[in-house]
Amino acid sequence: MRYLTILLAFAGVAIAAPLANAEPIKIKFSHVVAENTPKGQGALMFKRLAEERLGDKVIVEVYPSSQLFDDKKVMQAILLGDVQMAAPSLSKFNKFTKKLQVFDLPFLFDDIDAVDRFQNSPSGRALLDSMKGKGYKGLAYWHNGMKQLSANKPLRMPADASGLKFRIQQSDVLEAQFRALDANPQKMAFSEVYNALQTGVVDGQENTWSNIYSKKFFEVQKSFSETNHGVIDYLVVTNAKFWDGLPADIRTVLETALAEATQYANKIAREKAEGDRLKVVGSGVTEVLTLTKDELGAWRKAMAPVWKKFEDEIGKDVIDAALASNTTG
Repeated sequence: MRYLTILLAFAGVAIAAPLANAEPIKIKFSHVVAENTPKGQGALMFKRLAEERLGDKVIVEVYPSSQLFDDKKVMQAILLGDVQMAAPSLSKFNKFTKKLQVFDLPFLFDDIDAVDRFQNSPSGRALLDSMKGKGYKGLAYWHNGMKQLSANKPLRMPADASGLKFRIQQSDVLEAQFRALDANPQKMAFSEVYNALQTGVVDGQENTWSNIYSKKFFEVQKSFSETNHGVIDYLVVTNAKFWDGLPADIRTVLETALAEATQYANKIAREKAEGDRLKVVGSGVTEVLTLTKDELGAWRKAMAPVWKKFEDEIGKDVIDAALASNTTG
């Protein structure tokens, strides 16, 4: 009996040792922007909170500025397990789900507060799981900001855009948006936009104030129209099997850390949008047009057919839920 007790004791030590010395879970977070951007700061905050609260159970490695993958290749890398998290623009998910196209619809959201309300609503949260059939799980929405239009001529009315070439993201909705203006949309990587504007490959573009300022688009565009006609946001995404397979206690801590990092990143995004707008206005190298209610109404009317065109793909229920976010009552 004493011999059996000793054997069992040794067996217990042998089992406990591997558990005590288990390798930490490694999470590689890949994104395409610099660390000093709202997305970059959000990723670093997630890393800090996760590692502080989980000790040696988790290691988060952040790879900014496309050090590992660009937004085109990162989705495949997530499926292969080469990275565990990324945060591409919402416009980049068209091939995996049509529902997220709701965020590209023009003049759907009145402001970033409306975007917030929709993203935090039951309908907005449900969209996070709209790609699980393809192996992906959305974890959080991160803001960049509302979009403005620019060109080398004043854009006050929709007719002013007729015949011009506009750079757009890889989005069928955005292509239809500019077709509705009788303009020529050109799908192009973000890294190519400055040179394309400078050399006249395209005449104009749409972007957020933070992108316009940080990438110096205002230096190669004569005029900006403050339209706030759309939103550019990001989706923090992971491999669904990886995330669902995490130990429940660890996953809960990571979800809390990500929620706090999301609030932090979105606060920075708001502040940066406001500050960078003022920098562009004060630069003296371009003009920023404030459109009247009637002028904005004309743009809204011109782009309205885009909603109907994509209603079946996105779902009328999703569009209606997003539209309802414009009111708090």
